Amino acid sequence: MPEQIKTQRVVVEKKLPGRNRGNRFAEVEHADNVGATLKRIWKYFAKEKAVVISMLAIVVLGTLCGVYAPSVQSRAIDIIADAAEGRLIKTLALMLSVYLIYSVCQLFQGMLSARLSQRIVSRMRGELLSKIVDLPVKYLDTHSHGDVMSRMTNDIENISNTVSQSLPSLFSGVLTVTGTAAVMLWFCTPLALLSFITVILTFLATKFLSKRVRKFSRERQRLLGEMNGTVEEMIDGYRSVVAYNHQSATAKSFTDTSNSLTSAGIRTEVFSGVMGPIMNCIGNIGFVIIAAFGCLFAIKGMISVGVISAFIIYAKQFSRPINEIAQLYGQLQTAVAGAERVFIVLDEQPENMSGEPIGEIETAEVEFKNVNFSYEKGKPVIRDFSLTVPSGKKVALVGATGSGKTTIVNLLMRFYDIDSGEILINGRNIANMSRGSLRENAAIVLQDTVLFSDTIENNLKYGNPDADDTLIESAIEMSRCQSMIRRMKGGIKAKLKASGSNISQGQRQLLAIARAFVTDPKILILDEATSNVDTRTEKAIQDAMHTVMKNRTSIIIAHRLSTIRDADMIVVMDHGRIVESGTHDELLRRKGKYHDLYMTQFAGFAT
Repeated sequence: MPEQIKTQRVVVEKKLPGRNRGNRFAEVEHADNVGATLKRIWKYFAKEKAVVISMLAIVVLGTLCGVYAPSVQSRAIDIIADAAEGRLIKTLALMLSVYLIYSVCQLFQGMLSARLSQRIVSRMRGELLSKIVDLPVKYLDTHSHGDVMSRMTNDIENISNTVSQSLPSLFSGVLTVTGTAAVMLWFCTPLALLSFITVILTFLATKFLSKRVRKFSRERQRLLGEMNGTVEEMIDGYRSVVAYNHQSATAKSFTDTSNSLTSAGIRTEVFSGVMGPIMNCIGNIGFVIIAAFGCLFAIKGMISVGVISAFIIYAKQFSRPINEIAQLYGQLQTAVAGAERVFIVLDEQPENMSGEPIGEIETAEVEFKNVNFSYEKGKPVIRDFSLTVPSGKKVALVGATGSGKTTIVNLLMRFYDIDSGEILINGRNIANMSRGSLRENAAIVLQDTVLFSDTIENNLKYGNPDADDTLIESAIEMSRCQSMIRRMKGGIKAKLKASGSNISQGQRQLLAIARAFVTDPKILILDEATSNVDTRTEKAIQDAMHTVMKNRTSIIIAHRLSTIRDADMIVVMDHGRIVESGTHDELLRRKGKYHDLYMTQFAGFAT
C-alpha cells in the first residue's frame, strides 16, 4: 500500500450503469451462497412476525377471492341462460362482495408489504451504518468508497423493492397458479389440459426472447458505461482537450461509441418490445382454443356456457402469474446477491476499541522505539524508526513522497497497528490504550480537508461538542477565519454545503485548523495543513500557531520547508528511516539530505 494513503479521503466514484432498472431482462447478479444468505434474511423477517403473518393471511384471502370470483360469474351466466338454478340477484351480490374483498386485500397487501420492507431495510441499513463507522481505517483504505456506498444505497434499495413488490407477487402468483389450475381441472379436465398448451408456448417464447435481450442488454450497458466515461473525462479535462486541440478526436470517439450504443439499444428495445405482443398473441391463441373446444364440449353437454366464460378468465389469470414469476426470478437473484454483499460488510471485524483509558494528562511526550511497519507483508514502509518528541516541543517530518511521513501519523493515531517495536506516550505503550481515549487527546489537520454539511459552528465543535463561545471565538481569531465568516450570510451559523463546496479550498483549510484549535488537544498533528492557503495567510497562521502550540506536543509534516524552519527539531526521512535530525541551521551546515531538499526548493536546483 503506497505511503500517499491519507487517514481521511473523499472519493468520487464514477456511476456506472451496472443496473438497468428499466429493462426487466437486464443481466442480474448472483449470490455465491444463496442458502446461507436466505437464512440470514429470514432472521430479519422473523423479527416482524406480526406483519409477515398478517400479510400472508391477506395474500391467501385475496388469492382465494381471485380464484373463486370467476366461478361465481360462471354461475350467474348459467342462471341467466337457464342452465342452472338459483337467484340471480343473490349471485350477483355474492360476486360483487368477492371482488370487493379482493380489492381490499390488494390494498392491504400493498400497505403491509411496504411497511415490512421499510422496517427490514431500516434495521439492515442501521446495522450497516453502525458497522461502517466502527470499521478500522484499513478497511476503507483498501476498499473502494463507491463500492461501500453502493452497498448502503443500491443493494439495500434492491432488497427493499423485492420485499415490497416481488415477494408478495411471488407468493400470490404461486397460490393463484395452483388454485386456478385446480379449479380448471375440476370444471373440465380435457379443456383445462388443452388450455395448458399456452403455458408451454409462453415458457418457450420467454426463454427465447429473454436470452437475446440479455445479450444485447449487456452490450448496451458496456457501451453506456464507456460513453459516460468519455463524457466525464472530456468535461473534467476540458482545458486539456482544448489546449491540445483534441476536440475532433474526442468528438469522433464519442460518436463511434454513441452509434454502437444506438444499435445495441435498438436491438434491445426491439426484442424487449415484442414480448408484450407475443404474450398477447399466445393469450389469444389460448382464448381461441377455449372457445373452439368449449363450444364443442358445450354442444356435447359436457360443460355449460358459464364454464366457458370462467375458463376464459381463468386462462388469463393462469398465464399472468407465470409471466410475473419468470420476471421476478431475476429480481430475486439480484436482491439475494445484494443482501450477501451487505452481510459481507456486517461480518467484518470492527476496530478494537478496548484498552486502558489515558486519563487526564497535562503534557504528552511521544516516543517511537524501533518501530517497524508494512501495509503489505514483505514490503516494509517503516524500518527501525526511533524518535522522541519531547512534551510541548514541535517536531517536523520532512522527506520525499513515499518516505513514510504520513504513515508515522497513522501509527501514532492507531489507524494501523505496528508490526514490531513500541510507541509510547508519557512512557505508556499506546498498544495498551483504548483508541478512543488516545484520539481524544490528539487533533489532526490533513491536507485533504473534510468538512460536513452543517453549520460552521457545528463543524468547529466536531471534536469538542462542549466547547464554549470563548474558545470558539479564540480559535476563529487565531486561525484568521474572522473576515471569511463575517462575509458569509448567517456568520458562524451559516450552513456549509457538502464537503464545504460553497467556500474555497483555502477557506476550508482555515476552518479545519480552527476545528483542531477548538479540540484543545495535547498532541497536535499537522499534515501539510497550510498547503492550500496563500503565502500571506500562511505567515499569519504560522504566527498564530506559535501561541496554539505552546505546551502542546506538535508533529508537523511539510513539503514546503519554509513552514518548519522554526521547529524545535526537523527529522529527515528516507524509505521509512531517519537519515538526519536537528534544527534548520544545523541540518543546513551538514549539507546532507535536508540541505539538498532545501536548495532544491529555494536555490533553483533542478528537480
